[in-house]
Amino acid sequence: MHLRFAVLGAIALSLATPAWGQSVAPTPREQNRIERILSRTPLIDGHNDLPDQVKDNFGGDITRLDLTQDTSRLTPSLHTDIPRLRHGHIGAQFWSVYVPAELQGAQAAEAVEVQIDVVRQLIARYPTVFAFAESADDIVRIHRRGQIASMIGMEGGEPINSNLAVLRSFRAQGVLYMTLCHAKTTAWVDSATDAPRHGGLSPFGEEVVREMNRIGMLVDLSHVSADAMRDALQVASAPVIFSHSSAYALTAHPRNVPDDVLQLVHQNGGVVMVNFYPGFVSEEVRAWSAQRAGEEARQKALHPNDPDAVRAAMTQWEAATPRPLASVAEVADHIEHIRDVAGVENVGIGADMDGVPFLPAGLDGVDGYPNLFAELMRRGWSDADLARLAGGNLLRVLRRAEAVAASSAG
Repeated sequence: MHLRFAVLGAIALSLATPAWGQSVAPTPREQNRIERILSRTPLIDGHNDLPDQVKDNFGGDITRLDLTQDTSRLTPSLHTDIPRLRHGHIGAQFWSVYVPAELQGAQAAEAVEVQIDVVRQLIARYPTVFAFAESADDIVRIHRRGQIASMIGMEGGEPINSNLAVLRSFRAQGVLYMTLCHAKTTAWVDSATDAPRHGGLSPFGEEVVREMNRIGMLVDLSHVSADAMRDALQVASAPVIFSHSSAYALTAHPRNVPDDVLQLVHQNGGVVMVNFYPGFVSEEVRAWSAQRAGEEARQKALHPNDPDAVRAAMTQWEAATPRPLASVAEVADHIEHIRDVAGVENVGIGADMDGVPFLPAGLDGVDGYPNLFAELMRRGWSDADLARLAGGNLLRVLRRAEAVAASSAG
């Protein structure tokens, strides 16, 4: 998702989420179930923006960040470190290599290269913890030996510069999925959060999807418009993913997936990996965010050349209009809605850690996943369905994408 705005960071600090109560944590019996399930099936998260945090706050140098320590105590705080990854039972992580949508062409490609290097640095610095993976078999093998499989997902298609050769180059470097766009509409695909220009995908955008299927790169439809989702699903010959999106029917944010698209995802065999960001899982938080954005626009119009006055006014507004809190239960609601509309075989987890300024109570770091599994257990989820959610569905999608690519090569 990537809400990399200073003002939202300020909100996260000024409206700190209170400590979650014991009721969301697993009981000993639930914890044993969770550990049993996740020892057999890797918990695969679809989207973590730690590489961008390293780029922005540590000069792209992983040696300046000690991931063996609790990074929630840093300024700015992070959602990810090795002790919390272990506590959260993460078995495989897609590390996002993201560039701002405003960057184009060679600049965007260079920025992606920097973040790919960060992921490589991460794995090299902690070789007993992380191992690079670019296939389903890699993920399973690495998880079985007790390491965290590390995959690369490219967030935004701007860096390919409308050139399929550049797309193929990124795949050759190990990029396993590409989000077709980010916050801005590009020359070939409409964004969910920008004015449309193509009615979905342009003809070249359709070529991109076909080429991604041919080379075994997962097509990620998070961030694209609903029409682009429909176009891509019509064109795709392999299952698609939504690496970090939730259900539009529950929270009417344009980044979320409408029910008719969820039905198409079922037909395609893809997977929607649920985002934890409160603006996507809580309608109350989404409405608050829209209200806040309107107030900020008003203050900027009133004080066009006085950013200090705008900041002061917004601080006062936030104090008078506190942000609602999202919960583990609301994230579980989105998972269950996608299960009910698409299917239990079409849902996964893509939390968006370190890409958002605040998270639900109990899911505010990579150690929080057991709280979500405990909530679903209390709702009657079986071990088999929890294993599908955790990573079984994504492994199936990846294996099918690999088979499609192999048949194309033949």
